[in-house]
Amino acid sequence: MTGGELVKFLESTGFRVTRVKGSHVRLVAADGRATTVPIHAHRQLPKGLLHGIIHELGMDRDDFFRLWSCYEQI
Repeated sequence: MTGGELVKFLESTGFRVTRVKGSHVRLVAADGRATTVPIHAHRQLPKGLLHGIIHELGMDRDDFFRLWSCYEQI
């Protein structure tokens, strides 16, 4: 997935964009969880970075990808 796709997905799960600085978007949830997602010209996020973001959000990888698969079908 690209950074832009991840931002749209996180917004659909309740996160909101609080700032954009250069090619990085900061998202925050109502419960205080926050992360920064790089947006680099439709390039795929590296696997390690994506897993780091998922960990930063306090989510289980399986749960994240289950939600992602439901989101893609919409």
